[in-house]
Amino acid sequence: MGIYINPGNEAFRVIRNDTYIDKSGLIGVVNRTIGKKNKLSCISRPRRFGKSYAAQMLCAYYCMGCDSTSLFDDLEIAKDETYREHLNQYNILYLDISGVIGKAGLNEMLSFIIHRASEEIYKIYPNVEQTDALADLLHNTVKATGRQFIAIIDEWDAPIRDSDSTAEIRKTYLQFLRSLFKDSSITNKVFAAAYMTGILPIKKDGTQSAISEFWEYTILQPGEYAPYMGFTEKEIHALCEESHIDLNKMKYWYDGYKISGIGSVYNPNSVMKAAQAGKFCSYWPATSDPTSLLEYLNLDKEGLGKAVVDLLAGKEVRMDPSMFRNDPSSLKTEDDVLTLLTHYGYLSYDEERETVHIPNEEIRIEYARSVHRVTHQETIQRVRRSVQLMKDTADMRADAVASELQKVHTEEYSPRHYNNEQSLRGTIKLAYFAYKDEYLQLEELAGGTGYADIVYLPRRNSDYPALVIELKALDKSHPHKDAEGAIAQIKTRHYPTILQNYTDEILLVGISYDKDDPEKKHTCVIESWQG
Repeated sequence: MGIYINPGNEAFRVIRNDTYIDKSGLIGVVNRTIGKKNKLSCISRPRRFGKSYAAQMLCAYYCMGCDSTSLFDDLEIAKDETYREHLNQYNILYLDISGVIGKAGLNEMLSFIIHRASEEIYKIYPNVEQTDALADLLHNTVKATGRQFIAIIDEWDAPIRDSDSTAEIRKTYLQFLRSLFKDSSITNKVFAAAYMTGILPIKKDGTQSAISEFWEYTILQPGEYAPYMGFTEKEIHALCEESHIDLNKMKYWYDGYKISGIGSVYNPNSVMKAAQAGKFCSYWPATSDPTSLLEYLNLDKEGLGKAVVDLLAGKEVRMDPSMFRNDPSSLKTEDDVLTLLTHYGYLSYDEERETVHIPNEEIRIEYARSVHRVTHQETIQRVRRSVQLMKDTADMRADAVASELQKVHTEEYSPRHYNNEQSLRGTIKLAYFAYKDEYLQLEELAGGTGYADIVYLPRRNSDYPALVIELKALDKSHPHKDAEGAIAQIKTRHYPTILQNYTDEILLVGISYDKDDPEKKHTCVIESWQG
């Protein structure tokens, strides 16, 4: 057994020794591509979404020279009609491209791969005819052993994403992949199938894929690989029940990614770390470079600053992913940036609505950490205004609060969508979008004899007061729907009982605007709760 040629099953054996959510059904999907036109598969999904685990599982299943029966007989794949036919029947070419770069560097990665793979082939199969070209050597190995290869390439796009990579490095690397998979006369003889994983889809040359022979399955269009893009709702329910974990907290922290045909999908790495540690928090910084998000939020692309603010306020933002070239070094538009952030896992895409949103609490925290360090002037100004609004509210400067809310309401909503309480609710969320450092935001929260519109609950160690906010749209037919009326409703319906166990300061905030006023004047009343 080698590292790059026929690596065996030990890596997957270690995985099975721990808590394991059965994703072996993926093997059946790959089995049904073997020897067919769609046998070359490229699966792209965000970082820490189980790509390497899947690659190690496939190595254990396909690799000849070892017996993996005990690792798979109790898993889903054992029920598949293709299970026995392909179990431990193939030579394996396994390349962890990120690992190779870590050992050899970007400039030497290809010579390192060729040298190490060749060295292992000659050691495992001493009688194989020698040659300098890796594709030819693999072909000679197939002739000598009578067994084709399954290529398993993990983190294939590492040289494309690496900030130190040059155009020449990327070009040479793509040429190397073409040498393995472009020439059908060699590829069909050498490879029974290929499974290639990455974060990004395959880079485009013009309008075509740089490695056009691969069938692509992305987080936006996962096809039959959809159930294996992350942990599904059913799997999370089973894990929480088995481990006695709070399902609602798991959903709040790690739910929110949407996959067509599957529904909710969770980040496997964060879920398993939360389950093992018994602690819900953001595990994202440990798995990715937080400066990468900041870098993209700072890009000077028309509309991006407003999109970031809308996303932080909990809104959905429209996105067209069709023009993205799958290359982080050539981002031309706001849509390109949003599409890239979706592939990285910082956004979730709703295919039906053609919109993106921040998926969950874990990722919202990462945006909150980054947004205060942006240099993009539009975003800086909105952050400053939002922070000032929170200070004005805490200091009970009602006129300043009303003035800012009126400004945001006018900026964000056209006359057609202006006159309803939903637009006013959206205004509140947009105006207070920088709340994440200080508050948890809760909407339509049951309390007393009704539902409070918006509640901001201070985070631990925050000096800010809790806020119970009621919204009203005033007109001649409803003269009681002013800010004073909003405060009265909070009191008569006993909304603050929501916070009955909260012992620090609580402010009641009534907000209204006059539909009949040409200037749509906003008013605000702030009172300290003396319940």
